[in-house]
Order: sequence, then structure tokens, then C-alpha cells
Amino acid sequence: MTVGSKKISYNEAKKSLKREDVAKKRKLAAHPETEPEILYYLASDPSIEIRRDIAENSGAPIHADEILSEDEDDEVRAELARKIARLVPNLRPGEGSALLDRSIVILERLAKDQLAKVRKIVAEELKHATNVPKDIIKGLAGDEEIEVAAPILEYSPLLSDTDMKEILAAGIVEGGLACIAKRRKLSEDMSDSIAGSLDIPALTALLTNKEARIREETMDQIIRQAKKQNALHGPLSLRPDLSVRAIRRIADFVASSLVHGLIDGKGLDNKTAEEILDKVRERIAAEPIGAEEEAGLAEKAADFYRRGAIDDSFILDQIAGNRRRLLIFCLAELSKLPVEAVKKILVSKSGRAVTALAWQAGLKMRTAYEMQIKLALVPPSQLVPAKDGVDYPFDEKEVEFQLSYFIDE
Repeated sequence: MTVGSKKISYNEAKKSLKREDVAKKRKLAAHPETEPEILYYLASDPSIEIRRDIAENSGAPIHADEILSEDEDDEVRAELARKIARLVPNLRPGEGSALLDRSIVILERLAKDQLAKVRKIVAEELKHATNVPKDIIKGLAGDEEIEVAAPILEYSPLLSDTDMKEILAAGIVEGGLACIAKRRKLSEDMSDSIAGSLDIPALTALLTNKEARIREETMDQIIRQAKKQNALHGPLSLRPDLSVRAIRRIADFVASSLVHGLIDGKGLDNKTAEEILDKVRERIAAEPIGAEEEAGLAEKAADFYRRGAIDDSFILDQIAGNRRRLLIFCLAELSKLPVEAVKKILVSKSGRAVTALAWQAGLKMRTAYEMQIKLALVPPSQLVPAKDGVDYPFDEKEVEFQLSYFIDE
């Protein structure tokens, strides 16, 4: 310890430290150039703040860190965990091997700390590490707390497929399988394991992971499960590498609002896309609806209209919720067109007719475009885009002309 320009002995420094106040000792504890012996002495100080400063100090000697790894204060161990977990991956064998060995012992101790917060810090710091003991990584991956296991399961390059299958066989924490499903370049074998799990969050994560490799037979299995699991419809529809065969199968059961997402960006020619859209329209048209249900929908739509609730946001929400039948009656209320005319327009495959309906209903062009895509399933070649990104592309005369085809005189 230095006082002014005079160096004093360790024993003298200890006596001096006993007389110092906490603020002065904290300055020493936090300074990376403080003599190691002083830092070691302060590692046992009664003040939690001082011990915490030592835990954070990159210049603290390893024997001080060893003391702090068993500190009674959670925050002291948490700060030490952050420091040691950052230090160990940068140590190389042969470069102070004793330091490396002792640091690994501390890291192992902190990775098994009784407090999940401490283990989580270690996991977060080590999730991308490539040169730490694998046993530490596997231990964290198999942790009983998802906040600890998650970063390792999702990111660690040290986990092989075999490791992950061992973790699954031993019993993985709830939510852990979904973390594995998010891994970059997930193998076909791991995709198979996830597909067979019936874990919906994990299947959702797998489908939205564009880098996950999924065999065609595995995708068939997922599609079979998805028929009864609405939560999988959206992620499945947006999967970029679907075969035409898979797209046709999915079109048999997903909501109309998802069908354009199913065909967009899949490289389908216009003919195939229109065939799929036609198939969905036929399915929707064949769904039975009784007179009593129609009367109830008409009454509900009329009530919404009287209360002024039917606006663009309302229409978009109903489209997103796949409430197609209610929308027909709501659009009839807004446009003052007969219900049968609205029904005909929505199955006409005409982007211009659907856009005219939206105009007549007083809706924005953005809503008109969503109606074309997600409600009326207009083929890509027939879609009517907005003028200048926001405006209707035609005038009132065109609206009257388009609607005249669907209104019986």
C-alpha cells in the first residue's frame, strides 16, 4: 500500500485499513492496481459493498475470488460470477495453468450456486463460449430453471446433438425444448425429436426457425398435428421451404386470412397459386350455415353498426380473427348492399370488385387491400394495389360499375 510516495508494509497497511472508513476502503477495493495482498485482506471485510467491489475488480487475486465464491451475500457472488465467466474463456492452457485451473473450480462452483440469478449470469456469459469445460455447459443446460438453461440450450456451440438428446432423455425443463428449436442450423435429427414431442411452443419455434432443417416426412407429421392445433397454423403457413404438396395439404384447413401467407414467396406459378386459392374458397363456401346462425350474425352486425363500432380497425381485427361470416354482415351494414351481393363479391376473385366494396363501405384503401388478400383470397394476378401507397386507384364511377355486376335489379 502506498501513502504519498512512501511504500508501507502489508502489516502496516492492515493496521491502516482498520482505521480507514468504508468509503476509503471501497476506493482501494475497486481499484485494479491495488496490491493483491490488500485485496485479499479486504475480501473478508464485514462490509458487503467492499466485498462486492472486490468481486467486480479485475485485478483481484485468485485467492480473493476463491473466498468470495462462497460469500453469504447473493450480489457478491453474482458480480463474481459475471467476472469469472468472462475471464475463463479468455484463459489458455499454458498461460498460467494454475490460474486457469483455480478459475475453473470457481466457475464450476458458481454454475451450481444455490441462487438461480447467479447461475443465470454464468449461463449468459458462457452461451457463446467455445473453450470452457463441457461439463459446466451440460450442467447449465440441464438446470431446473428455464432462465438458466435457456441461453445454453439455444446458443451454446459446445452442445452436440448427442448432448441434447441426453438432456431430453434425462428430462428437460419446461420451455427448454423450444430453446433447442431456435438453435441456428438445427439438424434434421433434432427437428425429428422436436416434431415427435407434441410440444406446441417447441413446434412453433421450430417452424419459425428458418435455419432449421426439416425432412419432408417430418413436415408431414407436423402438418397432421397442425390440423388440430390452431396455434401452429400461422407459423406453418409462413414456413419458407414448404413443398407444393405440403402447401396443398395445409390449404385444406388453415384460415382464409393465412392462405396468402401460405403461397407468397414460395415460388409458385400463378396457375398453381390460383388453384390453391380456388380450393380454399370452395372449402369455405361448403361450410354449412343455418338460418338461425345467419339471423344471429345479422343482429350482431346491426348492433355493432348502431354503436358506430364498425371501422377500419374493427374490420382488420375481424379478418385477423377469421370471423368471416360476421364480416359479411358488417360489410353489408356499412356499404348498404344486400348480404347476398357482399357474399358474391367476396367469392368473385375480383380485386377490383372487393376494392369497390371497401370504398362503398367507407373504408381505407389499406383495409381494402387486406380484404382482397385475407378475406376474398384474390389471386395475386388480380390484386389491386393502392395508388401512391395510400389512395384508391379509381373513382366513384368505377365503383358503381364494379358493384353493378353483383346487385340484382
